[in-house]
Amino acid sequence: MDNAEKKYTYEDFLKIMATLRGENGCPWDKVQTHDSLKPCMTEEAAELLAAIRIYDRTGNPENMREELGDVLLQVVMHALIASEEGLFTMEDVVDEVSRKMIRRHPHVFGTGSADTPEEVLVNWEEIKKEEKKDKEWVPTPLREVPVELPALTRAAKVLKKADKHYGYSSSYEQDVEALAAAVQKLQGRGLQEQDQELEQILADMLMRVSDIARLAKISHEQALADRVDDFIEQYEKTAP
Repeated sequence: MDNAEKKYTYEDFLKIMATLRGENGCPWDKVQTHDSLKPCMTEEAAELLAAIRIYDRTGNPENMREELGDVLLQVVMHALIASEEGLFTMEDVVDEVSRKMIRRHPHVFGTGSADTPEEVLVNWEEIKKEEKKDKEWVPTPLREVPVELPALTRAAKVLKKADKHYGYSSSYEQDVEALAAAVQKLQGRGLQEQDQELEQILADMLMRVSDIARLAKISHEQALADRVDDFIEQYEKTAP
């Protein structure tokens, strides 16, 4: 039973989670797998982002604290399952990420130098590239962008890597011209369901929008999320 006077530690939490996965633990927790938990991680990450937005608006950190705990729960659960499978432990996860942070911050823990955030990112990418060299599971630069990302974010990251690794070039003017041409294609079209040509036009437009956001260093996911919030607020004020 929960003790309101007790301050639980990280070690306590690991024991609680191990109990839930144990022989006399929770029926739901015991049957979870890496695959079954994927939707949970997606949802908890989104709820943490929402909690950060709530904190920015209200200054109240309570919801953010709770959602960080839920994300930690997912991390620990995956590590527990991996431990049961004989793959690695939570201690291995902590050890590896600690080593990574030291390795990728030579300007702090070693003899490297970086005076600006931009230099830090350049060094980070170079060290990351060296770490992944000769790893059999590492795909091509464009395919290493996770399919699981939101499509607009994935598009921007793929375009950025195409520019960096393969010399892909585009400009704001080219993207705007392409968008204008796409709008012209839309004008005069009748709206039909399951219109594959329309789907392709819209996909091309979204790709161009992603590229403009990339060039302008704008988070289009956040921009669209904010615009949806504005719409909700405006609509609820005028809706009957």
